[in-house]
Amino acid sequence: PHEGIDMCVCMGASISMATGLEKARGKDFARKLVAVIGDSTFFHSGITGLVDMVYNGATSTVMILDNSTTGMTGHQDHPSTGKNLKGDVAAVIDIETLVRGLGVKNVRTVDPFDMKALEVILKEETAREEVSVIITQRPCALLPQVPVLPALHINDTCTSCGMCMKLGCPAIERHENGMWINETLCNGCGLCVKVCKFDSIKKAGE
Repeated sequence: PHEGIDMCVCMGASISMATGLEKARGKDFARKLVAVIGDSTFFHSGITGLVDMVYNGATSTVMILDNSTTGMTGHQDHPSTGKNLKGDVAAVIDIETLVRGLGVKNVRTVDPFDMKALEVILKEETAREEVSVIITQRPCALLPQVPVLPALHINDTCTSCGMCMKLGCPAIERHENGMWINETLCNGCGLCVKVCKFDSIKKAGE
């Protein structure tokens, strides 16, 4: 995550920037471009950018991070959560259906914690000669309805390789005597378990 963003201008600008870069640098350059945008921001200001991509025959890939809320500014509802800003029941706009309705032929939905599947999908979609959309779908861990999972810890088999640090998780820290997980910050998502090659990360009590 710390090295994943090459360019960031403003809320909702990623899709438009990808289109502009393709116009400036050509399709070969654009094939490796991925415009990343949140689900709430997609509704706010990303839809028109995707329309432009389809209309202008773009090549880049758009990744919509669907965490079922507006995580950046305080967990407000948006058009695909089933509630309006007052908390009343509202019509649900399905993101995948909307994207296909805009004319995108190649749409894939994947759990972002299934890292192997996500990697395969990324490689396939960025290789396409036309615009594609990847929707990573998993509710935000801080939503009230999401079950609280037990915190994780790192045992003595850790080699301090630092692979878990590359996730950018605020709960993982490097100390003089090795890696450490701050259990007050850990939400137990288990993503670090999947990247640890030494099986050194366990649930509390294991």
